[in-house]
Amino acid sequence: MGSHTGPLRKKLTIVGDGTCGKTCLLMTYVRGVFPEVYVPTVFENYISDLEVDNKNVELALWDTAGQEDYDRLRPLSYPDTDVILIAFSIENPDTLANVEEKWVPEVKHFCPNTPILLVGNKKDLRNDAQVVNELRKYGMEPISTQRGKEVANRIGACEYLECSAKTREGIIDVFQRAAQACLKVHKRKKACQLI
Repeated sequence: MGSHTGPLRKKLTIVGDGTCGKTCLLMTYVRGVFPEVYVPTVFENYISDLEVDNKNVELALWDTAGQEDYDRLRPLSYPDTDVILIAFSIENPDTLANVEEKWVPEVKHFCPNTPILLVGNKKDLRNDAQVVNELRKYGMEPISTQRGKEVANRIGACEYLECSAKTREGIIDVFQRAAQACLKVHKRKKACQLI
């Protein structure tokens, strides 16, 4: 085959509970602006051009709805996915529990050999006094980095990353690492499918 001169086109799909920060992460990364108002997502697509390992990558970013109302619609976003981001909110332990209970089984069913990155969103709220006090009332605490890494290991994620769309901390790294994961996957192994 001849040399490839255009960008490598890859598809990233992000999943996770509603309000865990998926859309804010994508919008802050793509537009550089943190959206202050919550608007539930059905499906949104963004394009990002980046350079990874001296290769130009055009990353199609597919946002999905986490609400149960969309459980039957969401699988339409999975075909041809090159990398999955499973997101949870560091300030909401239930969203991490759902990573293992809901999101990993769904992703592994529709995208069995696709690399997964586990992403802890809302890192800026981990030490927020109001958040800590509210969780303490229920005998809970924000998710620690160690706990996030443990879950990432259990689910077979290739990376565990944390970020804050509000402060922009770590967001560029999330997409750089996701693009790198796309490039490492051998084409024959990729098997995202609609069943």
